[in-house]
Amino acid sequence: MPKSTEKTPTFEESMASLEKIVQAVESGQIGLEESLARYEQGMQLIKRCRQMLDNAEKRIEVLSQEEDGLTAKPLDSEALRLAAAGTAPSADAPEQAAREE
Repeated sequence: MPKSTEKTPTFEESMASLEKIVQAVESGQIGLEESLARYEQGMQLIKRCRQMLDNAEKRIEVLSQEEDGLTAKPLDSEALRLAAAGTAPSADAPEQAAREE
């Protein structure tokens, strides 16, 4: 299957496109069919942006207090589970998860 030569837009590029769509629709200068087409494009952009944000959230690092100050530790699967449940992980959650594996 050939690779697509199109570059995937960044989050910022997608947001800028979405803002242009909103401005065009709100201006009232385009017709109903064009407004519907732009709305559809906007919904696809929103979906793409949400996916990017979800992926970024999964990469967030948990800060934990150590003797020499704050250090960043990768967010492990246990911390992700707790975050999804709305519970904050303890500072030693990454070490606990490592011991359990």
